[in-house]
Amino acid sequence: MKIPIIKIGNSKGLRIPKMLIDRYAFEEEVEVELTDEGLVVHPVKKVRQGWGDAFAKMHKNEDDVLLMDDIFSDEEWDD
Repeated sequence: MKIPIIKIGNSKGLRIPKMLIDRYAFEEEVEVELTDEGLVVHPVKKVRQGWGDAFAKMHKNEDDVLLMDDIFSDEEWDD
């Protein structure tokens, strides 16, 4: 696919077709990787993306146990 380079003020840019934006889930910003062959554009992953599925899988496998006690031995609770 060829995309023309367009003038944007004193800079130049690429206009990404909507079908590519939808297909690769580009939102407000993208990650650009510089390689010897050129640029690689990736969608920015959301923080904690996929955590819900990972936690559900851990629960199903009974791997969702605490690694340390919930209350420390020197901690006191006042009513």
